[in-house]
Amino acid sequence: MKPKKIPMRMCVGCREMKPKRELIRVVRSPKGEVSMDATGKKPGRGAYLCRDAACLARALKQKQLERQLEVQLSPEVVAQLQQTLASLPAPGTEDA
Repeated sequence: MKPKKIPMRMCVGCREMKPKRELIRVVRSPKGEVSMDATGKKPGRGAYLCRDAACLARALKQKQLERQLEVQLSPEVVAQLQQTLASLPAPGTEDA
């Protein structure tokens, strides 16, 4: 039997390729709203981040997230992203 292909994505913070399920998608909706996408199915332009606050901080500092989403992030949106990331379960603790 052929092994199942695992989709890989690059974290915009640490620039490492990881399995898509380990990363979190940040999406800019067609209306221009930026939010975390836990399901990975929201419509819009997306960028992937590790479930690590350091990766989010690096992506914000280097403006990688803004570049990938093609939008200026307001301080309110940045605070919302940080709060949402902090409330997510740690990697490896969710059910598979």
